[in-house]
This record gives sequence, structure tokens and C-alpha cells, in this order.
Amino acid sequence: QSCRQPAGPRASPEPGSGGLPEGVEYIPTRKKGKNPMKPVGVAWYSLYAHTRLGYLFYQRQVKKARERYPHGHSAPQPCCFPGMKILPIPVLSNNYSYLVIDTGSGQAAVIDPSDPLAVQAAIEEEGVMLEAIFCTHKHWDHSGGNAALRQRHSSCKVYGSTLDAIPELTNPLADREKVRVGSLTFEALATPGHTVGHMVYVLDGGPFGGPPCLFSGDLLFLAGCGELFEGSPETMLASLDVAVGLGEDTLLWPGHEYALECLTFASLLELDNPALEQKLQWVTQQRQEKRSTCPSTLGEEQTYNPFLRTHRPELQAALGLRRGGGEHPDAFRARVLKEVRRRKDLYKAT
Repeated sequence: QSCRQPAGPRASPEPGSGGLPEGVEYIPTRKKGKNPMKPVGVAWYSLYAHTRLGYLFYQRQVKKARERYPHGHSAPQPCCFPGMKILPIPVLSNNYSYLVIDTGSGQAAVIDPSDPLAVQAAIEEEGVMLEAIFCTHKHWDHSGGNAALRQRHSSCKVYGSTLDAIPELTNPLADREKVRVGSLTFEALATPGHTVGHMVYVLDGGPFGGPPCLFSGDLLFLAGCGELFEGSPETMLASLDVAVGLGEDTLLWPGHEYALECLTFASLLELDNPALEQKLQWVTQQRQEKRSTCPSTLGEEQTYNPFLRTHRPELQAALGLRRGGGEHPDAFRARVLKEVRRRKDLYKAT
């Protein structure tokens, strides 16, 4: 597999192109890989997250995805910098695991190993030693491969938050704690909201001449964010602000391939956003060719991701929301986020 470095800013579409490549017809559809968290109610979520029934459901999802997508749901492209390689691994129907390699030592870490067979195949193909598993949260579609990989790689450590019941956790992490794997340095950031113990991991790209890399799990997607299963809008807003604070050049490596759905939804909120239209055009082409849409950058995301634009007057107006007299700006932003999340949940359900 050849490597690429993330592309720079993309050229604007030609005037009059209508936002789509020539010859490409975009027909909105809900037919896509099934999200294991979609049939959610309070009872279902409790069963999925806290009982063996959830694990059995996850196993069924793995089996079906392997049959439907024997080579993965998307065609990813490795991202390389001198001394470091990031390999997205498409797993299940729309998840991503990530194998991050210190090419000098051959040591590697994996983020959210959903399908242990797919991850092991990548490890063997790359000829590396698995030293660490970084788990963003407890949901089986992010942690289901921990046990099998630890059984195969006995010295491998599993990192994550003690606030989530992460399978095979060996090394609990605190907020802002750093972990080294060979020459790679990861920083854990507590980002509750999707789950109470959700964490994201930031790889320091400086030693390799690259930008920071954010492995965001279910906190942040391209043009979207995770559902609020175990947190309030205020909690999720604070966590998203933590991510934004990493800087505009930070590469975003999300836990799911939701870009087309999220951008299509966002385009219903902001009808006149050139950055959004341009990104939707590019993503539509990528998905028609079954290509991965990651990474994005946090700078890009702030131009079209509605969950990162709660401060923008144009989005507030589109939602019909006004800040109340004496209302704290962050309280208003949380109210905006809550409304965007409500509409997104309704959009998914239709």
C-alpha cells in the first residue's frame, strides 16, 4: 500500500457546477451499513452497553460485516510522515480502527480494535509488534477485539478510562496523561458525553514533521458528533471545545464513516455555506467510489460541522434560536447543540 500525506485545501468547484462533479447524480438514501447503536431506546442501550446480550449482538454484526465487506467497507489510504505511519482499518459496517506505527522500531499501537481478525491481518501485513491498544470507550463496536488481540499479543497493554467498563483494561489513564509507544507519544483527553468515560487520543506529530492527530472515537465525526447516551448537551459541548482547542491543523481520524450522512444533514441547516457544499461534493464522489473520507482537519470541520458551529449566528438563525437575556453564552451554545442533536436524531430515524 502506498502512503499519502493529507491533501491541502481543495480548489473551489467551478461556478455553475451545482456542487457535484460532472456526470455524478446524488440521490439521498438511508440504505447504508447498519449502525449497531441505531435501534436505541433506554432499555436497548442498557442491554447493549452492560450485558452479554450486547456482546452477542456485536458478534453478529462482525459476522455479517465480514460476509458483506470481505475487504472492508471502504478503501483507505495510509498516511505517512518520516518515521510514522497511520493505517486506517475499515471494520464492521462503518467503523474505523487505526494502526499507528513507529516505522523506525516496528512498534505499533491500535485505536479501537473492533474486529480482531482485520486488525491482526494489518499487523501481519505491516510486520510490526503490537504494544498498545487505546480504547476510546466501552461500546463493543470499539472494544470488541481487545480480548482476542491481548491473547495473541501477551505483552500488549490496554489503555482507557476506568469510568467505562473497557474489556481487558490493564492501564487506566487519567485526563492529560501521556503514553509512549516507541517514538510515538499519545495524550489521553477525557471527553465525556457519548459515554461517561469516553476518551480521545492525540498523537504528537511534531517529531515526525507532521501535525497533531486526533483519534476521536465517537466524540467527533466528519461533520458530526456522537449521540449523547451518557451525558448532557453541556457536557458534550465542553468535550467538543477540548477537541477544537487542539488547533486547526490537527488531523481528525474519526471512529466511523458517517461523512455523507452528516454532511447531507448539515446542508439542510445551512443552505448557503460554500465550504459545506464543496465538502459534500468531494465526499459524494469518494463514497460513490467506496473510498474513505478521513482524515479531515479541525480547521475544516469548523467551517461546516454544525456541532462545532454553535457560536455561529447563521446556524442559530437557521434553528430559530435566540440567546435569552442574561443567558450565559455557553449555556446558549449548549441549547443550540441540543437542538442540532435533536434534529439529527430525527433525521436518522426517518
